Amino acid sequence: MVHEVRQAARYHGDQAVAPGMLDFAVNVRSAGPPSWLVERLAARLTDLGHYPSAADVARATRAVAQRHGRATDEVALLAGGAEGFALLPELAPRLAALIAPSFTEPEAVLSAAGVPIAQVVLDAPFTLDPAAVPAEADLVVVGNPTNPTSVLHPARDILALRRPGRIVVVDEAFADAVPGEPESLAGMSLPDVVVLRSLTKTWSVAGLRVGYALGAPDVLARLTARRAHWPLGTLQLEAVAACCTPEAVAAATAGARGLAAMRAEMVAGLRGSGLDVVDGHAPFLLVRVPGAELVRKHLDASGIAVRRCDTFVGLDDEYLRVAVRAEWPRLVDALTEVLR
Repeated sequence: MVHEVRQAARYHGDQAVAPGMLDFAVNVRSAGPPSWLVERLAARLTDLGHYPSAADVARATRAVAQRHGRATDEVALLAGGAEGFALLPELAPRLAALIAPSFTEPEAVLSAAGVPIAQVVLDAPFTLDPAAVPAEADLVVVGNPTNPTSVLHPARDILALRRPGRIVVVDEAFADAVPGEPESLAGMSLPDVVVLRSLTKTWSVAGLRVGYALGAPDVLARLTARRAHWPLGTLQLEAVAACCTPEAVAAATAGARGLAAMRAEMVAGLRGSGLDVVDGHAPFLLVRVPGAELVRKHLDASGIAVRRCDTFVGLDDEYLRVAVRAEWPRLVDALTEVLR
């Protein structure tokens, strides 16, 4: 049974996508990184004969700190936001409360480390209730906006999770996809809150694995104490520095506004077909579909990949997650045909 739970927790959307399929299963914004980022990374290829330099680490760290108005010792560079979850056992929690439905990697990592877990399952419309978290939990993990529900919790509700002796970890992997980044805690220096950020979604560099953690220096030191030397390579460090410049942040903000407009059109199209779409703000939608598993298989046979949701704690096989993409009319047409 434990093995089955870990298998479900380690299922991710990329497993649903075969070559040539129209991909609504993965939440990366576009098919590849922008040309300016490719050029900047390419310029560093000749440096791969050397170990990543302290200067590169310092430059990337400084860029993240300036982007969020934090001190450099409040930044830990990560090989993707998911590495932040992999490091959570280093905090030695006695009981971890996971706000569900949510990204499954914390469950997989903490379970493998033998950490007791309390799943705090939110019912639709997935509103956060801080009082539902066990008082004895000394680690709480919550997504904002949450994968897969797309719900954006008010910052005040996230802050209400704080208790003496507890660390709150906020997964903000999709925060920069929300115009203005409302409800983000990334700019707040708090002794007991760690924010995890990913750069892979917005900049389409999932294959490079880049992200970072923001938190109190002593907490970050505990998280990273046993990491290997050179945890990020030269290209990863260059990507972090490049994607945190004011110009890159402005471009991400403009992209978030365009994404929000596309999302509204996609929601209207899906609802116009009689489907129940959860209100949210992320670059993906949670859709309730009668017979979702059979529908998913029909879409798969038609060359369209969507994300199954029965692997998320708190969701059954009546839900699908679909990325916000310009090709959304094709998905709506295919769903309409299947449901007919």
